[in-house]
Amino acid sequence: MFRKFATSSSARVLPQSSKSLLESAGSIVGTRRHLSLCREEPNEPHVATSAVPGPASKAALQRLSELQDTRAATFVGDYTKSAGNYITDADGNSFLDLYCQIASIPVGYNNKAILEAAKSDQMAITLANRPALGVFPSTDWAQLLEESFMRVCPPGMDMVFTTAHGSDANELAYKAAFLHYARKRRGARAFTREDMESVMDNVPPGAPEVAVLSFSAGFHGRTFGALSTTRSKAIHKLDMPAFKWPRAPFPQLQYPVDKYAEENAAEEKRCLAELERIIKSNEIPVAAVIVEPIQSEGGDRHASPEFFRGVRRITKENDVLLIVDEVQTGCGATGKFWAHEHWALDTPPDMVTFSKKMQAAGFFHTRELVADQPFRNFNTWMGDPARAIIARAIIGEVLDGGLVEQVQKTGDYLLSHLDPLAIRYHRLVTNVRGQGTFVAFDCPSPELRAELLDLMRLEGVNMGGSGEVTVRFRPMLTLTNRHVNVFLTRFGSVLNKLYKKHWPQ
Repeated sequence: MFRKFATSSSARVLPQSSKSLLESAGSIVGTRRHLSLCREEPNEPHVATSAVPGPASKAALQRLSELQDTRAATFVGDYTKSAGNYITDADGNSFLDLYCQIASIPVGYNNKAILEAAKSDQMAITLANRPALGVFPSTDWAQLLEESFMRVCPPGMDMVFTTAHGSDANELAYKAAFLHYARKRRGARAFTREDMESVMDNVPPGAPEVAVLSFSAGFHGRTFGALSTTRSKAIHKLDMPAFKWPRAPFPQLQYPVDKYAEENAAEEKRCLAELERIIKSNEIPVAAVIVEPIQSEGGDRHASPEFFRGVRRITKENDVLLIVDEVQTGCGATGKFWAHEHWALDTPPDMVTFSKKMQAAGFFHTRELVADQPFRNFNTWMGDPARAIIARAIIGEVLDGGLVEQVQKTGDYLLSHLDPLAIRYHRLVTNVRGQGTFVAFDCPSPELRAELLDLMRLEGVNMGGSGEVTVRFRPMLTLTNRHVNVFLTRFGSVLNKLYKKHWPQ
């Protein structure tokens, strides 16, 4: 499925000259040698405070609030004591973490392989001498790319463009799409004087009117281009200038899907027809379409493989690039390393963006999408070798440990227990859905969802929401049936409490 490259230990030995440099940095080496954070995860959660956040978290947040906005914070983590699938807070409470830093911890807190990579000589030299990769790449950069991202390069892709974070990955993928669009239309013609002068005023022809189409309820980031394609929550976009780019409807499926197969097929057909209509008739030409395999922030909205194959067919027929946003779904969470593998496409996407569980960011692409001149899709850092070192360790843990297969089995086990609970507690748990452990259900209102999440934390389970009323599972790939049983015991207790309170017999 992926390319084969020779791999080396994440704690790669450096040349003697580099070792001498390292040894001269005594304080840094001393700090690194005293890091010993590997610890066994607890057997079960433990919550000693009567509220979450507890007093120590509240005090830490009060101090932090003098320096940064802390209003979104849930509690303060103690990452020296967190282990495996469990996060510990400043009060010593230990939670089974099914939210995992907004879906971005892949193989457990204080994972041994990641700590070894973090303490390696290669990491120390990289942190002390961060290169501007576009102009002064390091001697080991090509090998590091081969041993990390290219090990999981999606079929049909040739290259990887490394970036800083998920929004940045999408933003730079958009730039690649626009440069490709303009080059095809310009052909061999050189830039004109009018091109060069008009672009400085942000007007055509130098700054052409061209768009990226996204879908209703999609989320692609908070930087300006990415935000123009984000459609999940108004609060993310209010007061911000935006490009006048189009959106197409994303299917709103009914559950269970086998019961509503005919209705769902009709809904997907309607959305595909509208997508094609917009691409063909939009006032601003569409250079690319971006879509998430599962609309993660928009409420865990799914569509069938047939729908996505239809999206690919329409983009190919209309000479529009397809960008698959795998920032949240990538790195194994759905039971495939890349969620778009579930679609069985005849032709691959043009770009695949990633971040979160990869602990690094960027997009895979074909050689055709390389800009026609250097410095056109560019920045100072062009990624971060330190993050690539961590990504290499993560990918090794995932592939060598069979974690993608484990995710599928654990997800099946979780769904098999959630479905009966949705029948028994039908007033509170509806629309159970998921792929792998990328699972969700809906509550009847935002208020009840908030109450459920608060009670789950008091029971020692950290979870999160998405959309307006959805509860989402974003566990680590190391989640097992034993962890699911820990969750189910506490979930049943919370459901009983809520039923007694809101629907007393």
